[in-house]
Amino acid sequence: MAYDERLADQVRAVLTGVPGLQEKRMFGGLCFLVHGNMACGIVKDVLMVRVGPDAYGAALTEPHAREMDFTGRPLKGMVYVDSAGVQTPKTLSAWVKRGVAFAGALPQKRPKGPKR
Repeated sequence: MAYDERLADQVRAVLTGVPGLQEKRMFGGLCFLVHGNMACGIVKDVLMVRVGPDAYGAALTEPHAREMDFTGRPLKGMVYVDSAGVQTPKTLSAWVKRGVAFAGALPQKRPKGPKR
């Protein structure tokens, strides 16, 4: 699966200056992590955002947001935002910042070292 490079560049622009930012290929797309915790990502032309379990219900009421059902079952705390929901810099930034806020509030993950 590929991901939308234009959308990836737009997400990168929003994430400029975020401490502990890392990009990683996951879910057949591209994910953005903050101190090792996933914040958001892109699968095809869809933005996925980690909003957390407490904000999950509210996020699903927003236009163009839907359950992230990558595995065939909804992943509580994760939403897909269809391309129509991130058409403007303002809407894209709002979604990405929600993911960054959630991931940034989690304990930092320690980098995995080589196996011994």
